[in-house]
Amino acid sequence: MPKTPAARDTWLFWIIALLVLGAGLGLRDPWPADEPRFALVARHMVESGDWLFPHRGHELYSDKPPLFMWLQAIFHSLFGNWRVAFLLPSLLAALGTLWCVVDLGSRLWTRRVGVYAGYALLFAMQFTWQSKKAQIDPLVVFWITLGNYGLLRHVLQVARNRGPDWPMWMLGWAAAALGVITKGVGIIVLLMLLPAGIASLRGWDVKVHVRDPKFWLGPLAFVLAACVWLVPMLIAALGNTSPDYRAYVDDILLRQTAKRYGSSWDHGQPVWYFLEVMATMWLPTVLALPWAIPAWRRRLRRRDPRYLLPLAWWVLVLVFFSIPGGKRDMYILPALPMMALALGPLLPGLLRRRGVQRTVSVFTWVFAGAMLLGGLAMWFGDPGFERRFVAERSLEAEARALAACIAALGFFGVGSLLWIGRRRPVVAMLATLTAVWVVFGLAIAPLLNDSSSSRGLMTEVGRRIGPDAELGLVAWREQNLLMADRPVTEFGFKVLFDEQMQRGLAWQRQSPGTRWLLVQDVALAACIDGTRTQHLGNANRRGWTLVPGAASEGCH
Repeated sequence: MPKTPAARDTWLFWIIALLVLGAGLGLRDPWPADEPRFALVARHMVESGDWLFPHRGHELYSDKPPLFMWLQAIFHSLFGNWRVAFLLPSLLAALGTLWCVVDLGSRLWTRRVGVYAGYALLFAMQFTWQSKKAQIDPLVVFWITLGNYGLLRHVLQVARNRGPDWPMWMLGWAAAALGVITKGVGIIVLLMLLPAGIASLRGWDVKVHVRDPKFWLGPLAFVLAACVWLVPMLIAALGNTSPDYRAYVDDILLRQTAKRYGSSWDHGQPVWYFLEVMATMWLPTVLALPWAIPAWRRRLRRRDPRYLLPLAWWVLVLVFFSIPGGKRDMYILPALPMMALALGPLLPGLLRRRGVQRTVSVFTWVFAGAMLLGGLAMWFGDPGFERRFVAERSLEAEARALAACIAALGFFGVGSLLWIGRRRPVVAMLATLTAVWVVFGLAIAPLLNDSSSSRGLMTEVGRRIGPDAELGLVAWREQNLLMADRPVTEFGFKVLFDEQMQRGLAWQRQSPGTRWLLVQDVALAACIDGTRTQHLGNANRRGWTLVPGAASEGCH
């Protein structure tokens, strides 16, 4: 066992982090919107052997580079279980991000500060929620945080000899490049060089070492890391005579990066949108800001670069993502680790202040009380929000169990507050949040899985059409193809629904006795005989209908 209090605190932190982030691993399937798409792409890589060009069905998928899907495919090759493999990259990336923050906090200040910064990051709602999902964002946050880790260790001269750390400098640039080939936005790591350069010129204790020839090892590391994917992809695409591959290159290198940033075509939000996101989704960590901001101001007046660089980079990232019209809540997530890092050294003192403790207590009472009242309302009553939620996801059988889980969490939170909340409100809050994430992973997610992943829908489809029938998908979503119990025929994903329907009917006419179509209700052709179809209810907030050959006889 660890012999010192600092070592015990560190071990306790990592145990809690693994419990919070890892609970439920292997107990659910991919959920929309993005998880089934990436898992489907990864499965195609494993089955086809084509790892350079992602595919969604038979179409090339050019929205994102393949690095995240490579990891999913690799983990499936190692463990042979998609339920584990599709979530492992996010889990490991989240733990890696925490390690960067904890280690850097320990090096810049003390081991205790590093642990406090880790807690500030771990229990921020957005970080935990995204880390328990199989989306690209946890991985790109890791690369960006690792890039900041390397650059800060170099420019702040964290090494014992107080000199430049060229391996860390190269690591920072290489991580930025890996962030670029993960989601494109990894380039924001290099924004750290702006405040570092200005601070260096103004006499702060920051050294960029621009005049040293080794400076160029950083850009070289960036290019080499980016070439891991770019060079073989370009060689293969430009050597292929199909125009689809040229279109793939244009889309992923231009439209999905520079054009998407300069003229966003979706997710329009006002310029202050990310301020709202941080004020709500960074709870409870953001509750410390009214006390932290004056403390940061005092430390900046002392010209302490350990605060300047993370805080300045946070502001630059906020400005960077606020400029385009298109915004999504997870865009600002990469800034959270640096905010937690700058907050870490303040927390030991702030958490002793009566105002902070009262704020934490109020937050926990509201949070636990809302769960308790909501769970009891779902159990004993019939609230409108429950009716909508159950109807959209066909959760009639699971509704009471879900209500019991939510109410139990509320009881636990209230009990924690009554037991230790007066003396240690922060501990009561962390215990409540830990229970929420553990119960979500072990109980709530499995309850929601059949509907959220479409496993329940596709299992019912397989049961109704029998083992020997052929299945075609019209107006399908990635989870339908992923969860199907047999090889299926699909008629394009980006193809208009009417065209998919016509292609599906033509396919079915070739063998009407054995071929069935699963059609999203909004795409059903008017010529289909509704009395012969089988409506399957809702899954993922969409209605689905099985169309046998006999129901489409009038469509000839």
